[in-house]
Amino acid sequence: LSYVYRPTTVDQLYELLILARKSGRSLGLRGGGKSYGDAAMNSENMLLDMRRMNRILAWDPDSGIIRVEPGVTISQLWQYVIEDGWWPPVVTGTSLTTVGGCAAMNVHGKNAYQAGPIGDHILEFEMMIPSGEVIICSREENDDLFYAAIGGFGMLGIFTSITMKLKRIYSGLLDVHTETQPNLAGMFSYFEEYLDSSGYIVGWIDAFAKGNNLGQGDVHRANYLPPGADLAPSQTLRLDYQHLSPNMFGFVPRSIIWLFMRPFMNNFGTTVINKAKYMSGRLLGPKQIRQPHAAFHFLLDYVPDWKNAYGAGGLIQYQPFIPKETAHDAFTDLLRVCQRRGIPNYLTVFKRHRPDDFLMTHALDGYSLAMDFRITDKRRSQVAVLARELDDIVLSAGGRFYFAKDSTLRPEVAEAYLGQKTIAKFKGLKQRVDPQEVLQTDLWRRIFP
Repeated sequence: LSYVYRPTTVDQLYELLILARKSGRSLGLRGGGKSYGDAAMNSENMLLDMRRMNRILAWDPDSGIIRVEPGVTISQLWQYVIEDGWWPPVVTGTSLTTVGGCAAMNVHGKNAYQAGPIGDHILEFEMMIPSGEVIICSREENDDLFYAAIGGFGMLGIFTSITMKLKRIYSGLLDVHTETQPNLAGMFSYFEEYLDSSGYIVGWIDAFAKGNNLGQGDVHRANYLPPGADLAPSQTLRLDYQHLSPNMFGFVPRSIIWLFMRPFMNNFGTTVINKAKYMSGRLLGPKQIRQPHAAFHFLLDYVPDWKNAYGAGGLIQYQPFIPKETAHDAFTDLLRVCQRRGIPNYLTVFKRHRPDDFLMTHALDGYSLAMDFRITDKRRSQVAVLARELDDIVLSAGGRFYFAKDSTLRPEVAEAYLGQKTIAKFKGLKQRVDPQEVLQTDLWRRIFP
């Protein structure tokens, strides 16, 4: 539990920093609250819910440059700009994340191999440090803080405004191609073949498949439509064309779909679902469709409260990032260990990435595998032990981890992949702007005690 405050102005942020120092409590930051672990938690201390600082401060539809407060959600952002022919350059699987939270975690999307993380599209930001001073950071001004605060999980300051360059689009539709792959080797081969010709590409893997079928699944790749390809862009770029229907199959409310999913959230049920999904794709063959941007990107918004399907214990997501040279063998080992331990992951997502220049980066020239594990009272300790075994595989392969998706990372693992020099540099910057360590979260205390 935390003492939660919901500021609406920069002046209120300053007052809350004073209150934190006077009360002797630390202060954590929360955006949309969509991180899978404890990044937005600050137990028994103060927590700032930033969602009420959600104004669009400036927008230039000619250049595609926008300046927003940190509580603006990805949903607000795309709805504000799409009818002018623009789209956020990087989006998460849910549109309910905030721009401030996305910057703090330096999120990536299905185009990470091409567009990089969201930080690569941020031009500058204003940040209030714990003294109350607001500083401007960019690649030219306070560049050390720029590259550390983006991806710095809120430990260096509070974003008060963020300026970004958006992506020009000429249609509200994407050309989407789907196709199954028989195994992990096929998945890697397909990605490498189509990376240069795809705007987006993402894979789903059946984590229950074994033997020669290990890693079977399907791939979705998509491209923007060039000018003139959409005969009615004024229609497809309209907001009402993009919005998801409140019902599935025309009559079932999306808000209750998780109730129908819950009986299948066990090893047997998800084995059946994964097999059926793969076989249906195999039987139907490759498919080419045109899909609205929102429908393609925000799959996690299709089923509101989908996490409830996992039950009271919820889930953790384990997402390692592995260099391309060692990724195939490492992912093979990860999937086999999970199967051997009887703790298969129920949803597995496969992506390609590129490196970036941010200090605490998770990215590299390689692949990631996001794996969802259901947590029950019985499984909790088993998953913790499994995570340690998986950590060894990832580190041996030269891999990295992602704070936004982490619930199990230990200090020694973080030090192993980040390196002592990087951690020392980050702590040095924190000492400079936050010498009293006013800014803290459960994640900070867990990984950097």
